[in-house]
Amino acid sequence: MPEQLVARTAQGGQGAVGVRRIAIVPALNEERSIAAVIAEIRAADPGFDVVVIDDGSTDRTAARAAEQGAHVLTLPFNLGIGGAVQTGLQYARANDFGIAVQIDADGQHDPSQLPQLLAPLVAGEADVVVGSRFLGERTYEAPFVRRVGIRVFAAIVSAVVGQPLTDTSSSFRAYGPRAIAYFARDYPHGFVESVEATVIAARCGLRLKEVPVVMRQRLMGQSSLTLPLSIYYSIKVLVAVFVGIFRRSAYQLKED
Repeated sequence: MPEQLVARTAQGGQGAVGVRRIAIVPALNEERSIAAVIAEIRAADPGFDVVVIDDGSTDRTAARAAEQGAHVLTLPFNLGIGGAVQTGLQYARANDFGIAVQIDADGQHDPSQLPQLLAPLVAGEADVVVGSRFLGERTYEAPFVRRVGIRVFAAIVSAVVGQPLTDTSSSFRAYGPRAIAYFARDYPHGFVESVEATVIAARCGLRLKEVPVVMRQRLMGQSSLTLPLSIYYSIKVLVAVFVGIFRRSAYQLKED
Protein backbone atom coordinates (compact mmCIF):
# COMPACT_ATOMS: atom_id res chain seq x y z
CA MET A 1 0.00 0.00 0.00
CA PRO A 2 2.68 2.62 0.79
CA GLU A 3 3.89 2.67 -2.82
CA GLN A 4 0.59 4.30 -3.77
CA LEU A 5 1.52 7.27 -1.60
CA VAL A 6 5.23 7.41 -2.20
CA ALA A 7 7.05 8.83 -5.06
CA ARG A 8 6.06 12.34 -5.66
CA THR A 9 5.40 15.47 -3.69
CA ALA A 10 4.27 18.69 -5.23
CA GLN A 11 6.79 21.45 -5.62
CA GLY A 12 6.62 23.98 -2.82
CA GLY A 13 5.46 21.42 -0.28
CA GLN A 14 1.87 21.25 -1.49
CA GLY A 15 1.43 17.58 -0.59
CA ALA A 16 1.19 14.26 -2.40
CA VAL A 17 0.57 14.62 -6.13
CA GLY A 18 -1.85 12.11 -7.61
CA VAL A 19 -3.16 10.98 -4.22
CA ARG A 20 -6.73 12.00 -3.45
CA ARG A 21 -6.73 13.76 -0.12
CA ILE A 22 -9.41 15.22 2.07
CA ALA A 23 -9.59 17.39 5.17
CA ILE A 24 -12.15 16.24 7.72
CA VAL A 25 -13.39 19.16 9.82
CA PRO A 26 -15.70 18.19 12.72
CA ALA A 27 -17.68 21.28 13.73
CA LEU A 28 -20.15 22.21 16.45
CA ASN A 29 -21.39 25.81 16.44
CA GLU A 30 -18.29 27.20 14.70
CA GLU A 31 -19.93 29.68 12.32
CA ARG A 32 -17.42 32.39 13.28
CA SER A 33 -14.32 30.39 12.33
CA ILE A 34 -15.33 27.70 9.83
CA ALA A 35 -15.03 29.85 6.68
CA ALA A 36 -11.50 30.96 7.57
CA VAL A 37 -10.45 27.37 8.35
CA ILE A 38 -11.68 26.14 4.96
CA ALA A 39 -9.95 29.02 3.17
CA GLU A 40 -6.66 28.30 4.97
CA ILE A 41 -6.80 24.61 4.03
CA ARG A 42 -7.27 25.48 0.37
CA ALA A 43 -4.50 28.07 0.51
CA ALA A 44 -2.10 25.54 2.06
CA ASP A 45 -2.91 22.80 -0.46
CA PRO A 46 -5.43 23.47 -3.26
CA GLY A 47 -5.55 19.73 -3.94
CA PHE A 48 -7.45 19.03 -0.73
CA ASP A 49 -11.15 18.36 -0.74
CA VAL A 50 -12.87 19.53 2.44
CA VAL A 51 -15.72 17.80 4.23
CA VAL A 52 -17.29 19.51 7.23
CA ILE A 53 -19.13 17.26 9.67
CA ASP A 54 -21.83 19.45 11.22
CA ASP A 55 -22.26 17.70 14.57
CA GLY A 56 -25.69 18.98 15.54
CA SER A 57 -24.90 22.72 15.35
CA THR A 58 -27.65 25.19 16.22
CA ASP A 59 -25.99 28.11 14.41
CA ARG A 60 -25.07 28.71 10.74
CA THR A 61 -22.00 26.44 10.72
CA ALA A 62 -23.35 24.22 7.92
CA ALA A 63 -24.47 27.18 5.80
CA ARG A 64 -21.15 29.00 6.18
CA ALA A 65 -19.23 25.84 5.22
CA ALA A 66 -21.42 25.26 2.17
CA GLU A 67 -20.91 28.88 1.09
CA GLN A 68 -17.17 28.16 1.02
CA GLY A 69 -17.72 25.17 -1.27
CA ALA A 70 -17.03 22.43 1.29
CA HIS A 71 -18.94 19.17 1.31
CA VAL A 72 -21.20 19.28 4.37
CA LEU A 73 -22.51 16.23 6.20
CA THR A 74 -25.09 17.22 8.80
CA LEU A 75 -25.63 14.79 11.65
CA PRO A 76 -29.21 14.65 13.01
CA PHE A 77 -27.97 15.27 16.55
CA ASN A 78 -24.70 15.73 18.41
CA LEU A 79 -22.64 12.51 18.31
CA GLY A 80 -19.49 13.96 19.81
CA ILE A 81 -16.07 14.29 18.24
CA GLY A 82 -15.59 10.53 17.82
CA GLY A 83 -18.81 10.08 15.87
CA ALA A 84 -18.04 13.12 13.72
CA VAL A 85 -14.52 11.91 12.90
CA GLN A 86 -15.76 8.42 12.05
CA THR A 87 -18.41 9.91 9.76
CA GLY A 88 -15.68 11.84 7.96
CA LEU A 89 -13.51 8.75 7.62
CA GLN A 90 -16.48 6.78 6.27
CA TYR A 91 -16.94 9.51 3.66
CA ALA A 92 -13.23 9.35 2.82
CA ARG A 93 -13.32 5.58 2.42
CA ALA A 94 -16.51 5.57 0.34
CA ASN A 95 -15.04 8.16 -2.02
CA ASP A 96 -11.61 6.52 -2.40
CA PHE A 97 -9.45 9.15 -0.73
CA GLY A 98 -5.89 7.95 -0.05
CA ILE A 99 -5.13 10.52 2.65
CA ALA A 100 -7.43 12.05 5.25
CA VAL A 101 -6.45 14.81 7.67
CA GLN A 102 -8.42 15.73 10.78
CA ILE A 103 -8.48 19.49 11.40
CA ASP A 104 -10.34 21.31 14.17
CA ALA A 105 -12.93 23.91 13.17
CA ASP A 106 -11.93 26.44 15.84
CA GLY A 107 -8.76 27.63 14.10
CA GLN A 108 -6.20 26.16 16.52
CA HIS A 109 -4.75 23.84 13.87
CA ASP A 110 -2.65 25.68 11.30
CA PRO A 111 -3.10 24.22 7.78
CA SER A 112 0.34 25.56 6.80
CA GLN A 113 1.67 22.62 8.85
CA LEU A 114 0.10 20.07 6.46
CA PRO A 115 3.38 19.24 4.63
CA GLN A 116 4.97 18.12 7.93
CA LEU A 117 1.91 16.03 8.75
CA LEU A 118 1.75 14.35 5.34
CA ALA A 119 5.45 13.63 4.88
CA PRO A 120 5.56 10.29 6.80
CA LEU A 121 2.49 9.05 4.88
CA VAL A 122 4.00 10.02 1.53
CA ALA A 123 7.26 8.28 2.49
CA GLY A 124 5.41 5.11 3.52
CA GLU A 125 6.69 5.38 7.09
CA ALA A 126 3.36 5.53 8.94
CA ASP A 127 -0.37 4.84 8.79
CA VAL A 128 -1.33 7.46 11.38
CA VAL A 129 0.60 10.70 11.88
CA VAL A 130 -0.03 12.85 14.95
CA GLY A 131 0.92 16.51 15.03
CA SER A 132 2.62 17.18 18.36
CA ARG A 133 2.64 20.57 20.12
CA PHE A 134 5.53 19.43 22.28
CA LEU A 135 8.19 18.48 19.73
CA GLY A 136 10.49 20.84 17.91
CA GLU A 137 10.31 24.48 18.95
CA ARG A 138 7.55 23.88 21.55
CA THR A 139 5.88 27.23 21.04
CA TYR A 140 2.52 26.05 22.42
CA GLU A 141 2.02 27.16 26.02
CA ALA A 142 -0.56 25.03 27.83
CA PRO A 143 -1.75 25.90 31.36
CA PHE A 144 0.45 24.33 34.03
CA VAL A 145 -2.14 21.79 35.25
CA ARG A 146 -2.92 20.68 31.72
CA ARG A 147 0.76 20.51 30.80
CA VAL A 148 1.51 18.20 33.74
CA GLY A 149 -1.46 15.99 32.88
CA ILE A 150 -0.45 15.74 29.23
CA ARG A 151 3.08 14.69 30.17
CA VAL A 152 1.94 12.09 32.69
CA PHE A 153 -0.51 10.46 30.32
CA ALA A 154 1.86 10.66 27.39
CA ALA A 155 4.26 8.60 29.50
CA ILE A 156 1.53 6.06 30.30
CA VAL A 157 0.38 5.72 26.69
CA SER A 158 4.00 5.52 25.51
CA ALA A 159 4.54 2.54 27.81
CA VAL A 160 1.35 0.88 26.58
CA VAL A 161 2.06 1.26 22.85
CA GLY A 162 5.80 0.64 23.15
CA GLN A 163 7.05 3.87 21.59
CA PRO A 164 7.69 7.40 22.88
CA LEU A 165 4.80 9.82 22.36
CA THR A 166 4.47 13.40 23.56
CA ASP A 167 0.97 14.60 22.60
CA THR A 168 -1.58 11.80 22.80
CA SER A 169 -4.51 14.25 23.03
CA SER A 170 -3.67 16.02 19.75
CA SER A 171 -6.49 15.80 17.21
CA PHE A 172 -4.37 17.22 14.37
CA ARG A 173 -3.87 13.89 12.61
CA ALA A 174 -3.33 12.39 9.18
CA TYR A 175 -4.51 8.93 8.12
CA GLY A 176 -3.27 6.72 5.31
CA PRO A 177 -5.37 4.10 3.44
CA ARG A 178 -5.07 1.36 6.08
CA ALA A 179 -6.01 3.70 8.89
CA ILE A 180 -8.92 5.17 6.93
CA ALA A 181 -10.27 1.67 6.26
CA TYR A 182 -9.92 0.58 9.87
CA PHE A 183 -11.25 3.66 11.64
CA ALA A 184 -14.12 4.13 9.19
CA ARG A 185 -15.51 0.92 10.66
CA ASP A 186 -14.30 1.07 14.24
CA TYR A 187 -13.53 4.41 15.89
CA PRO A 188 -13.88 5.18 19.62
CA HIS A 189 -16.66 7.54 20.66
CA GLY A 190 -15.58 8.26 24.23
CA PHE A 191 -14.78 11.52 25.99
CA VAL A 192 -11.06 11.27 25.17
CA GLU A 193 -11.33 9.44 21.87
CA SER A 194 -7.93 10.62 20.60
CA VAL A 195 -6.11 8.82 23.43
CA GLU A 196 -8.11 5.64 22.94
CA ALA A 197 -7.63 5.81 19.16
CA THR A 198 -3.87 6.07 19.66
CA VAL A 199 -3.80 2.93 21.78
CA ILE A 200 -6.12 1.04 19.42
CA ALA A 201 -4.04 2.02 16.37
CA ALA A 202 -0.86 0.66 17.91
CA ARG A 203 -2.47 -2.55 19.15
CA CYS A 204 -4.10 -3.37 15.82
CA GLY A 205 -0.86 -2.95 13.90
CA LEU A 206 -1.15 0.54 12.47
CA ARG A 207 2.16 2.39 12.38
CA LEU A 208 2.14 5.57 14.45
CA LYS A 209 4.43 8.55 14.09
CA GLU A 210 4.53 11.97 15.73
CA VAL A 211 5.81 15.06 13.94
CA PRO A 212 6.37 18.54 15.36
CA VAL A 213 3.73 21.11 14.41
CA VAL A 214 2.96 24.63 15.47
CA MET A 215 -0.52 25.13 16.90
CA ARG A 216 -2.23 28.35 17.77
CA GLN A 217 -3.43 29.34 21.20
CA ARG A 218 -7.14 29.45 21.99
CA LEU A 219 -8.64 32.17 19.78
CA MET A 220 -11.73 33.02 21.82
CA GLY A 221 -12.63 32.78 25.49
CA GLN A 222 -10.71 31.19 28.32
CA SER A 223 -10.13 27.61 29.31
CA SER A 224 -12.66 26.27 31.78
CA LEU A 225 -10.20 23.68 33.07
CA THR A 226 -10.00 23.75 36.87
CA LEU A 227 -8.23 21.44 39.28
CA PRO A 228 -11.36 19.31 39.96
CA LEU A 229 -12.02 19.08 36.23
CA SER A 230 -8.37 18.16 35.65
CA ILE A 231 -8.67 15.28 38.11
CA TYR A 232 -11.89 14.15 36.45
CA TYR A 233 -10.27 14.41 33.01
CA SER A 234 -7.27 12.41 34.26
CA ILE A 235 -9.51 9.59 35.44
CA LYS A 236 -11.28 9.58 32.07
CA VAL A 237 -7.95 9.37 30.25
CA LEU A 238 -6.87 6.39 32.37
CA VAL A 239 -10.16 4.65 31.64
CA ALA A 240 -9.73 5.36 27.92
CA VAL A 241 -6.22 3.90 27.94
CA PHE A 242 -7.33 0.67 29.59
CA VAL A 243 -10.40 0.42 27.38
CA GLY A 244 -8.06 0.71 24.40
CA ILE A 245 -5.83 -2.04 25.81
CA PHE A 246 -8.59 -4.57 26.39
CA ARG A 247 -11.05 -3.52 23.70
CA ARG A 248 -11.45 -6.18 21.05
CA SER A 249 -12.17 -4.91 17.58
CA ALA A 250 -14.76 -6.53 15.39
CA TYR A 251 -12.52 -5.89 12.40
CA GLN A 252 -9.09 -7.04 11.37
CA LEU A 253 -6.64 -5.17 9.21
CA LYS A 254 -6.09 -6.74 5.83
CA GLU A 255 -2.88 -6.31 3.90
CA ASP A 256 -3.41 -5.38 0.24
